[in-house]
Amino acid sequence: MPEITVFSQPTSIIEILGIITGLLGVWLTIRKNIWCFPVGIVNVTTYALMFSSEGIRLYADAILQCIYLLLLIYGWIQWKKNRKTFDTFNYPTQLFTTKLIYISFLAYFLLSLFLQEFTNASLPWLDSALTILSLVAQWMIARKLIANWIIWIIVDAVYVPLYFYKGLPMTSILYFIFLLLAVKGYMDWRKNPETYVRN
Repeated sequence: MPEITVFSQPTSIIEILGIITGLLGVWLTIRKNIWCFPVGIVNVTTYALMFSSEGIRLYADAILQCIYLLLLIYGWIQWKKNRKTFDTFNYPTQLFTTKLIYISFLAYFLLSLFLQEFTNASLPWLDSALTILSLVAQWMIARKLIANWIIWIIVDAVYVPLYFYKGLPMTSILYFIFLLLAVKGYMDWRKNPETYVRN
């Protein structure tokens, strides 16, 4: 990807587009604005291309962006059907949480092994852990579960040094801003309990 310099940091046009749409998408999510979904679709497409490039090779992250695309479409449909809130699955929350934990651990283990054995992925185990947690958080956004923000706080806090290590300082800065926005999102959603699902 052709490089440009922004604030004395090397970056690319595609990374700049990812940063702008990423910030806008999270801000719209905090505001519970349905436009967060089309903006998010542009964002994940951009990052899928960047993460799969030869210089980056964070394949789990690239796969993650493709799955995000499906979750964004799902979330868009769900939010459009009910602008306020909607119920979680019909079985008890404790059972749902236990199932989600088991499925997440299994997916993490399998994805890590696959990337380690069959690709030249960089940091396959860490990349996979962040990928699975991010998918869980994105699904929670689609269902308006407030705990999505807690997961994003954890994930973003790890992504900040990871992207800096991978030579993506602008994206590292972006995820630091995402970290701050996730804290704000959690606080803002808590102030408006009638518009999210408690979990």
